Amino acid sequence: MLHQSDIHELKRIANQIRQDIIQELVHAGSGHSAGPLGMADIFTALYFQVLKHKPKKPEWADRDRLVLSNGHICPVQYATLARAGYFLAKELNTLRKLGSRLQGHPHRTSLPGIETTSGPLGSGLSQAIGMALGARMNHKKTRIICLMSDGEHQEGQTWEAIMFANKYHLDNLVAVIDRNNIQIDGFTEDVMPLEPLKKKYNSFGWHVIEIDGHNLQQIIDAFHKARKVTKKPTVIIAHTTPGKGVSFMENNPEWHGKPPTPEQAIIALKELTQEQQILEEEN
Repeated sequence: MLHQSDIHELKRIANQIRQDIIQELVHAGSGHSAGPLGMADIFTALYFQVLKHKPKKPEWADRDRLVLSNGHICPVQYATLARAGYFLAKELNTLRKLGSRLQGHPHRTSLPGIETTSGPLGSGLSQAIGMALGARMNHKKTRIICLMSDGEHQEGQTWEAIMFANKYHLDNLVAVIDRNNIQIDGFTEDVMPLEPLKKKYNSFGWHVIEIDGHNLQQIIDAFHKARKVTKKPTVIIAHTTPGKGVSFMENNPEWHGKPPTPEQAIIALKELTQEQQILEEEN
């Protein structure tokens, strides 16, 4: 159990990351808003509490690997890597610019801390499985975390990978589903229903943990529980609010794939700044 002061500091970092995301997107003039904002708490927990990693030695052989399958939410990954010390935060304003290291989808060799090139939805879990199987064959204690969208569970390859991970009992693999219920065409349950998602994973032989994806203690506890699971992979179904922290974006599929205008960014940053001030006053 984390001390309340530690939780408070993680909330502060997550809020800063959300502000960074808005700044990235408004400078780029393109990109995805809802997903990155919704995943800020999980990224914060991973890079500041859970993952075994060294920002100054990004190729450290014994590091944990994070695979971002839904690469379109990369603004949150870039912001988190910058705040964790992988590169300077001022570079965030180059998102999607010609010649920038911060591409619209992550590219493995472009930035320190990026483990895979992603973009086509549905391939990330297969990549993570390869890493997990390789780590086992090399007798490494490395853990592989694969972050996935809920929408990519409409892809057939995802379910082939789910079967494979169970067959080979990959207990060094943890998948995290951003269960925000939206995709570019609307709500997932209208486009192609996914429920009952927990029962489906159970029937495929996975250990399933469901959490509030904005409760930092629950997030961290879930990863600790996953470490104790043996002979089967774990999936964490994280229920999140797309657009979290910006009132006019929350739970609105319209914001899945577009950035704020400069005027909208001012409003969004004002809301996030007010939340940051509340956090500072509570500390």
